[in-house]
Amino acid sequence: MTKPADDPADVSLQEATRMWGGGWRRYFFPAFWLVYLGQAVDGVSKHSHGAGAVIGYVIVGAFAACYLAALPMGWDSRMTRTFWTLYVLEIGLTVAEAFLAGQDALVFCVYIAVLTVAGRRTSGIPLVAVLVVATGLVPRFVPSWGSKIDWDGALTVFLVAFAMFGFFMIIRSNVELTAARSEVARLAAENERTRIARDLHDLLGHSLTTITVKAGLARRLSTRDPERAAEEIAAVEQLSRRTLVEVRAAVAGYREVTLAGELASAREVLRAAGIDTSMPGAIDAVDVDAVEPFGWVVREAVTNVVRHSRAEHCTITVGKRWIEIADDGRGNLPGSGAGHGLVGLGERLAAVGGTVTTRNALRGFTLRAELAPIVAAPAEQAQAVDA
Repeated sequence: MTKPADDPADVSLQEATRMWGGGWRRYFFPAFWLVYLGQAVDGVSKHSHGAGAVIGYVIVGAFAACYLAALPMGWDSRMTRTFWTLYVLEIGLTVAEAFLAGQDALVFCVYIAVLTVAGRRTSGIPLVAVLVVATGLVPRFVPSWGSKIDWDGALTVFLVAFAMFGFFMIIRSNVELTAARSEVARLAAENERTRIARDLHDLLGHSLTTITVKAGLARRLSTRDPERAAEEIAAVEQLSRRTLVEVRAAVAGYREVTLAGELASAREVLRAAGIDTSMPGAIDAVDVDAVEPFGWVVREAVTNVVRHSRAEHCTITVGKRWIEIADDGRGNLPGSGAGHGLVGLGERLAAVGGTVTTRNALRGFTLRAELAPIVAAPAEQAQAVDA
């Protein structure tokens, strides 16, 4: 089998990245914070005059342009070489500006630190440390800059780099989660198409073959034995009606919620969200009439876990007529009450004689659904007593 040109997960990641960094969004948010380059402009006005001042202002503009161009590239692995070329150029402009703006040129290090965490993720920590140390210690060895350690500048570089590292990690996690969910949906749709094709082939293959054989037989008997031919035609009609009913039931079955299907989906969704799971290996012990209601329970509970809990682990356990979903997340906020999903789930279970209960803790939330026990018919009760 040939591999597609682009992996679907990579395509989803690229599309999400372009949504964040495309059009005016690419420049608006980074450009807003360029206002702090005014410190370098002020430094040029204080320390340089004439042609030197013009060059200093040009360097500030070139630095801002390189910064705006490089920042979105930190998200795109295809632009790595260009990104690092601009990164090195930014460092060179900082060194040149130091001769024209004095200590105020070190404000450039804040923006270089942002580019570092954008392009290197966690491996950029040593580079950020170098920028922090350089910002703090360089003024100590330059007499015209006061010969003092610039603690404020070093702390500023560190705090900005730390804050932007957290910001980029959150954005990157959201992008990757979106890509993972898209991939799960694609695989689920592909598996569903394969299953439908397989089941319809198995369902219709035998029936259509039988219909073809009987129709041919009826045609041959139509002149020799009309009565027998009529019987065969009646059998073809009956078989066609039965096949139509089976096809409708099969198609309707794919739209129903089943416990096995929801457990499989839950495993993929929780994995994509980074939540460890413990699930039953088999559901043979669950009563047949509980399979569909428990599927709805799993769907609603897992949706809440992914959306609200911030959990690290989720456990799903099942019994003959009960199911329980527990997580170790933050639980519901006090006084928040049940959401519309839980209310609707309670109504759905009540319609089949079941109940939904929840246990909320400071660390963790548990949802348990139970169906009423099956009441045996009087004849069956009498047989049980006799036995």
